[in-house]
Amino acid sequence: MRGREGTTDAILLGESLGLVMGEPAAPLRVGSPVRFSFAGAESNVAIGLARLGHLAGFVSRVGDDSIGRMITQTLRGEGVDVEGVIVDPTAPTALMVRQHRTADALNVLYYRSGAAGSRLEPADIPDLTGARLLHVSGITSGLSTSARDTVTSAVRAARAAGLVVSLDVNHRALLWSAAEAGTTLARLLDSVDIVFGGDEELLILAQREHDVEAAIRELLQQYPSVVVRKRGSLGATAYGEFGTVERDALTVTAVDPVGAGDAFVAGFLSGLLDGVDPAECLDRAIECGAFAVSVHGDWEGAARRSELGMLGRSERVDR
Repeated sequence: MRGREGTTDAILLGESLGLVMGEPAAPLRVGSPVRFSFAGAESNVAIGLARLGHLAGFVSRVGDDSIGRMITQTLRGEGVDVEGVIVDPTAPTALMVRQHRTADALNVLYYRSGAAGSRLEPADIPDLTGARLLHVSGITSGLSTSARDTVTSAVRAARAAGLVVSLDVNHRALLWSAAEAGTTLARLLDSVDIVFGGDEELLILAQREHDVEAAIRELLQQYPSVVVRKRGSLGATAYGEFGTVERDALTVTAVDPVGAGDAFVAGFLSGLLDGVDPAECLDRAIECGAFAVSVHGDWEGAARRSELGMLGRSERVDR
């Protein structure tokens, strides 16, 4: 893929879905007001990187329908290269319906079986020449056999081409079991540089039942040079040859947690692309995640580069 200046900083491979979202703390009923948008882990990261000033290319499949057109047009408007998005006339774009049943209970329904995103094929992978980074998540591998093969092929091709490869475990129990996800994603580890995951996800990837710290040590022995442990409101920790870097979460008014993990990943990868040290990468990730939880929507709250520093910094803790 080629960006505005001839190269693409990061390629994001995955699914994007239409999103129908009800109002906060309001059950969906006849006549309920809803907001129409889109979502998807990798497209969220693509927007996050683009807003932070990077040339990001999105690779996916969408249907030849109004949802697919809305996704590609909005991504293009956000500065994301959509040359790698294939319009599949034989399948619809997937759809997600979200409602906050109460202020604390979030219900999500997916309509994605047989949708265009699940029909990704290895032949859809673009030329990776000139790109610096490939990011994938476990969600795409769980969509279908062909999507799983596409992720595997892309990761192997990126490794052969010398790209940095990033994997967010992003386990979704509605797509596949923890055992299947762990076994499948573990096969990618010899080609992955950076792993992101929450505690349960890192245990799944290491195929352990307990002891997250031990799981992280095992993962680092298999190939990844960095493991980033996402801990939500408790902050995050990065592990690697540099040691351990820990950050507290920033204190903000959280209104919507969905998409915060993707914004966090975008912030960390942005720091990596800028060549800053792991501590600064983690600072940027924490801040981008804080921006995201402060706004309703999956990507709408993604931070722009000019906004970095606005939320302040919590105390730095290195050890």
